[in-house]
Amino acid sequence: DVGETEDGDDEQGDWDTDDEMEQEKEQDDSELTFSKHTGSVFCVSLDPATNSLAVTGGEDDKAYVWRVSDGEVLFECTGHKDSVTSVLFSHDSSLVATGDMSGLIKVWKVETKQEVWSFEVGDLEWMEWHPCAPVLLAGMADGNVWMWKIPGGDCKTLQGPGCHSTSGKVLPDGKRAVVGYEDGNVRLWDLKQGNATHVIKGHDGHQGALTCLACNKDGSLVLTGSVDGRAKLINTATGKVVIYFKMYHSKASQEDAEETNSVESVGFCNVLPLIAVAYLHGTLAIYDLSSQVLRHKCQHQAGIVKLQWEESSSVVSTCSLDGAVRLWDARSGTMVSEYRGHQAEILDFTLNREASMAVTASGDHQAKVFCLQRPDR
Repeated sequence: DVGETEDGDDEQGDWDTDDEMEQEKEQDDSELTFSKHTGSVFCVSLDPATNSLAVTGGEDDKAYVWRVSDGEVLFECTGHKDSVTSVLFSHDSSLVATGDMSGLIKVWKVETKQEVWSFEVGDLEWMEWHPCAPVLLAGMADGNVWMWKIPGGDCKTLQGPGCHSTSGKVLPDGKRAVVGYEDGNVRLWDLKQGNATHVIKGHDGHQGALTCLACNKDGSLVLTGSVDGRAKLINTATGKVVIYFKMYHSKASQEDAEETNSVESVGFCNVLPLIAVAYLHGTLAIYDLSSQVLRHKCQHQAGIVKLQWEESSSVVSTCSLDGAVRLWDARSGTMVSEYRGHQAEILDFTLNREASMAVTASGDHQAKVFCLQRPDR
């Protein structure tokens, strides 16, 4: 019926609809588009010291370090032979690490734009810099976690259980790391001793591969997410599961829900006792930690890829498979704003410290910089 004229001639209506679709397609809220990549852009990281540089890695086997103000390439991280799936600045922004699917990891000194270290491991699952030292951790498909001092290359291995190490995080004290595995187990590691202090498994562990991890500000609690549709809150001192969060849908059976309802991203709010859990079917769930109650369900049209809380507010941002970045007020559960511009799914994003800017990586071969305006700023 859309646009149909009285005599039943809907040709004009078709044109209107096309125009509207064209307008929608052309909507671009971004300040800047970085389009040097010739394949999907898989990952993005901002330099923590100044938030002025981004590094992106992509399907074209390339990684670039570039300025977010004007998109100017500082240098290209050359020599990768497979898709670059992990890129990260070190805690002081002096080094940048790039890792590809084949397991080639390179570290570059930002100041000199030179490669200072490289190492080839098995299939790479994740990388993480130590929060206060030039130490790089990487999780492998064989379950081992490697830890190197950069650029010296001194090395330590945290022996895995023989299945993929799917996610990892160094806790804020810099002495411990939490690592999730494909078999649903979670291990807390003492980095100095190189041994696991706690193993969360069996009924306490997950019933499927770990997908994501987050810790609160002081590292006393870790939140884990899995393809089993559950998020678990773990006390890092005792290794005990404090609470687990699970969402069912009235229409779907429990089995169906578990099949499609993988937890894709989790995070703690810094200013209120709230956590956020993002599900593949498009729900962002806000839970109250003190009462363990589901406060809000923020619905997306497509699967959520990642969430990130603002440093000093109760606003949580999401990026999703429909190519949009959205800001949500966790107190009310309402969407504050939405930013579009990508022609394909967003695969990764990050916020600067002030949460005034988001940098996105997308399947449309582009990275974009969005200026996040909010009424209270």
